[in-house]
Order: sequence, then C-alpha cells, then structure tokens
Amino acid sequence: MTSIPTVPAVPLPSLHAGACPFDPPPAYTEAAATTRVARADLPDGESCWLVTGYAEVRTVLSDRRFSSDVSHPGLPMLPPGRREMLAANPSFLRLDDPEHSRLRRMITGDFLVKRVEAMRPAIQQIVDDALDRMTAGRTEADLVGDFALPVPSLVICLLLGVPYEDRERFQALGQTLLSNTRPLEEVAAAQEGLQEYLRGLAARKREQPQDDILSRLAAREDLPLREVAATGVLLLVAGHESTANMIALSTALLLEQPEQPEQITRLADPAALPGAVEELLRHLTIVHSGLSRVALEDVELGGVEIEAGEGVIALISTANRDEETFGGPDHRPVGELDLDRDAHRHMAFGFGVHQCLGQSLARAELQIALATLFRRLPGLHLAVPCDELRFSDGLFYGMPSLPVRW
Repeated sequence: MTSIPTVPAVPLPSLHAGACPFDPPPAYTEAAATTRVARADLPDGESCWLVTGYAEVRTVLSDRRFSSDVSHPGLPMLPPGRREMLAANPSFLRLDDPEHSRLRRMITGDFLVKRVEAMRPAIQQIVDDALDRMTAGRTEADLVGDFALPVPSLVICLLLGVPYEDRERFQALGQTLLSNTRPLEEVAAAQEGLQEYLRGLAARKREQPQDDILSRLAAREDLPLREVAATGVLLLVAGHESTANMIALSTALLLEQPEQPEQITRLADPAALPGAVEELLRHLTIVHSGLSRVALEDVELGGVEIEAGEGVIALISTANRDEETFGGPDHRPVGELDLDRDAHRHMAFGFGVHQCLGQSLARAELQIALATLFRRLPGLHLAVPCDELRFSDGLFYGMPSLPVRW
C-alpha cells in the first residue's frame, strides 16, 4: 500500500513566510509536488484531506457526494471555531441543494453575461473617475485605497443598492469578517454588525423599493429579512474585497516582472486582454486557504479512500498550477506568469454548482481597470522595492496597500 503524505499544520499568520508572495503557501506547493491527495493537520488539532491536483479538485467541487453544508461537523474550518457563527446565518455558499439553488436562483439574473456586458460603459466611467481623483495634482498614491478598492466597492454598491457613503463601515466590518487572524469574538461581532446593517437596509427597501438587488430580494414575501441580509453580506463583502485584491495583486505582479513592458502590452490589445486576465486569475488565485467540503459517503479520489464524514480542503491555488493541465512546451512553467497561456480552464472562481456567481462581473471589472490603469499611466512603477510590500492572509489573499508612482 502506498504511504499517504501528511502536511503539517500551517500557522495561518505566516502562510507565506520566506516565500514568493505571489505563489501559494510553500507547504501547499510542496504537498502538490509530492501527491495529489494528502493528509493535513489543521490548527485546531483535527485532520482532513488536502486535495492539490487539478482533476481531483475539480471532482471534489462538482461531485454531489461532497457537501459544503457548514452545519456538518466534518466540514474543515480554517481558521477554527467559526462553525456556529457561520451556521447561524449561512449564505447559499454554505448550503447544499435544494436550499442552495433556491437562494442562488433569486439573484442569478443580475449577474448574467448579457447584463454585465451592458454595464461596461458604467464600469468604465467609474474607473476613469477613480483615476481622475487619484492623479489630480499628484505623482504618487496608494493604489489600493485610491483605486483598487473604490472601483469594485462602487460597482457592488450600485448593484445591491447599498449607499456608497457607508463604505468605511462595511469595508471595516468585511475585512474583519474575512480575516484569518482576528479573535473569534471580533469576527462574530463583525458578522452581526453587517447582518444588522443589511437587515435594516432591506427593511427600508421593503417599504420603499428601488431598482437594485436588495429591493428585489426584500420584496419577496417568501424570504425572511435574515436571509436577505445573509445574501447581501456575501455579495457585498465578496463583491468588492476579492476584485480589489485581484486589481492590486495583478498590478504589483506586473510591475515586478522583469519583462514588464512586454507583459503590460498584452493588456493594451483588446483581443489579448481577456486571455491575459484569465492568466492573472490562474496565476494569483487569491483563495489560498482552499474550499472546504465534507464527504457524505465513501469516495475514492486519486487512489485514496475518503470515508464518509471526513473533511476535505480543495486547494484551487495548487490546482491552477497543475503542470499537466496548464503546462506544455509552448508555455513557461506554470509557476511563472505567461499572458499568452490558454488559462481558461482555471478554477479561480471555484467550480461546480457553487462556482462564483459574480465571475462575469469580476472579469469585466478587472479587464477595464487594468487596461485603463496602464494606458493612462504608462510610467507607473512601484514606489518601494517589492520585498517591502505587505500582504495579508484572509479568506482572500491580498494587499492592505500598494505605494506607486508615475
């Protein structure tokens, strides 16, 4: 019988200690180089299965024998201790069908490709306005606070019907909620703060509806306000934090590349731009801590028998660096950025029924934001050496700030 490697517990605050900040955590990369399914020790002393290979991760995320139900005791929690908090007001990401589909269908129409394409002129205006403000009388800025965060925040606020003037409140609460290092009581308080805020907003929209997602959800008599708020929390927090981090990380990575002018030129070509953004999504894959599932029955995966009730963490970050899937003689190694690579099969947005609902919107925002940024600021460069940049580990890997000059 083949021995099964065990991955030691990874201290969450130091996932990237001593490693390239644009790569997955070293322990996960090392596990992927050894095996496609490994045992992993979790910080709370429990263990689970760590799935690193592309085909195996794809199976975990699409096979109904694996559940994402947060109330299941076998579902791995990273960081530990949050099960009860998340189960109290679960979003549809933490539910299985039929509840998952019931809630997801209510908002699917707002994120269809056709609707997102119609939003492109409005997104372009938001991006242009943000750059106008950032560059007015200045030659340096924090790209996160002045551009990467305001753009997706304003877009999701318009879609949801959340007042943009409340952004400091919901951004602070959202960053706490997504943190892997904050004390549990702070995270729980942040979740309740967001729930309370959105319940109140939804109640007002039930009385005075507008043309936005929260108004349409609040108008449904079959949907309690707590479910409206849970969906609102998911869309509001994930809708701006994930895209903001991708804009900042993509910019930092492109500016740090030795062949910088050649790479950035790809963003200026409308025909090449979509493919270039897919490669950035593949290479960076900002959900480094993986997607948790639990086996509902015995499943054979990658030559390993996973028993019913055992937890699984699907590492989309290592799956997106799978040489068999994304390598080949015509491309650079998967650990290097190659904006000419065919990366369309990546799983940066997940896979299966729980795949990110807002992926078309995120793609549009990334394409417009990055192309416009480098077109308008051809002299853009890092204001500090790359090794002085700070990175943050949370549900979405990102950067709290990015000093730049032009």
